[in-house]
Amino acid sequence: MTGKPTPTPNADTSPFWEACNEDRLIVQTCRSCGHVQFYPRALCVKCESRDLNWRDAKPEGTVHSCTVVHRAPTPAFKEDAPYVLALIDLDDGFRMMMNVINCPPESVAIGMPVRIVFEDREGQKLPQAEPSANA
Repeated sequence: MTGKPTPTPNADTSPFWEACNEDRLIVQTCRSCGHVQFYPRALCVKCESRDLNWRDAKPEGTVHSCTVVHRAPTPAFKEDAPYVLALIDLDDGFRMMMNVINCPPESVAIGMPVRIVFEDREGQKLPQAEPSANA
């Protein structure tokens, strides 16, 4: 048991979390206007349509911004510190916040190419980023 928080899926987010458990990254796309959005919602944030579709997303992107966390917010993260929290611009046109793992924190930089991997937290997988082969 990690003690780290896990998401509580709801009607809007369940498909996303189910795909994560299958090591797949999916994203909502509006069938009315084509807008790609993350985080999952009941309406398109651009045109307010309810005609949303889920599709597979390319699990690659680049670091948009990042910070190194030296002081864990809770005891559950103490062993991880220092760790990197980053905004990742996914190649399919949306942005997610996640940790950058499997590399020294000081090596993470804006513009660094990453790929999405999945961390298992007590039965729910969460997307995380790690340096890609192109890094």
